Amino acid sequence: MLEETWRWFGPKDPVSLADVRQAGATGIVTALHHIRNGEVWPLEEIQHRKALIEQNGLTWSVVESIPVHEGIKTRTGNYRQYLDNYKECIVNLAQAGIDTVCYNFMPVLDWTRTDLDFPMPDGSTGLRFDAVEFAAFELYVLQRPGAEYLYTDEQQRRARAQLDAMTDAQVKRLTRTIIAGLPGSEESYTIEQFREALGMYADVGDHELRQNLYAFLREIVPVAESVGVRLAIHPDDPPYPILGLPRVVSTETDARALLAAVDSPTNGLCFCTGSYGVRPDNDLIGMVERLGSRFHFIHLRSTERSRDGDAAWGNPGQFSFQEANHLEGDVPMVGVMQALLKEQQRRQAEGRTDLRMPFRPDHGHRMLDDLTSGKRTNPGYTAIGRLRGLAELRGLMWGLSSQIMANKA
Repeated sequence: MLEETWRWFGPKDPVSLADVRQAGATGIVTALHHIRNGEVWPLEEIQHRKALIEQNGLTWSVVESIPVHEGIKTRTGNYRQYLDNYKECIVNLAQAGIDTVCYNFMPVLDWTRTDLDFPMPDGSTGLRFDAVEFAAFELYVLQRPGAEYLYTDEQQRRARAQLDAMTDAQVKRLTRTIIAGLPGSEESYTIEQFREALGMYADVGDHELRQNLYAFLREIVPVAESVGVRLAIHPDDPPYPILGLPRVVSTETDARALLAAVDSPTNGLCFCTGSYGVRPDNDLIGMVERLGSRFHFIHLRSTERSRDGDAAWGNPGQFSFQEANHLEGDVPMVGVMQALLKEQQRRQAEGRTDLRMPFRPDHGHRMLDDLTSGKRTNPGYTAIGRLRGLAELRGLMWGLSSQIMANKA
């Protein structure tokens, strides 16, 4: 069986470790969010967090994430010191017995949405990225120079109409949702700070960002390999360029190039079915079959592209989408889970030691008591929505595993 894990944002998370244990997860995915980006995670802080998790009968299974400082992504400023600090974090984690680190290389923004409480047909709410609303923000709220060249006249007209139909409160909420930081995000900005951050990438295009990523890996992978830590890069979310910024981990081709750039078993992937699944050109089951040997961490969630005519909106490859229930939407979750279990069997047959293959349910809907007025929840990380997701995924995993074993017999 794959290892069932749960993302926990530390002692201030409204979902407690006791809640996680009741949900049936055994592993915790967390990070030291109180330490500023680019700084060293002291061994004592790591050990304290690990002890807290273990006191609640759980295991610190995966670090998500050690943030990659923007200076490393642009290779500007004090990036050499940030690289050294990153290496020290990995060494300290290994000394504490933690062997899997998830990270991302998305410029400026981590995962991005336009609505954190989009109404679902069943009365729950979830996360949504609306391409028209995002264009309205980029063109007429942020007023990003050059943005108009990425949109047709018709798209600009629709974006303008969208903005005109919104109240001031709705515009403020949209702006805050995009730039103020979501759970686990690496940065939070004001509008002016956001414009300045985008300006850092004026000379960093697709080629430059890829090369900077590969240069980062050439520095970090040997250190991680020497201390037995596996690295797992999370794909872009959304998996296409936004705000004039390049995105370089969005497709199977991107993933293959990254693995080839530093060809080490340590250099691996976080397979996020929701992020990769937004793009119809990503064959998720095939990705497991072809690249699964380098999966060090797995996010199981489903997304659903818009069916209302906006699916082809915006820049090439850009889609409106929302979070679906874990076994619904555009992700063929049954086939993905079956392929992951077969990958685990292959590892066992090969004598590999990395058999646990940690996964977590991701971005559950807000539902039931979590919808109660005044109850504090983290968008996408409510207790009940993820509990439903984990229960569905666990049932699917057990059912398929029993079927696989029966076929072997």
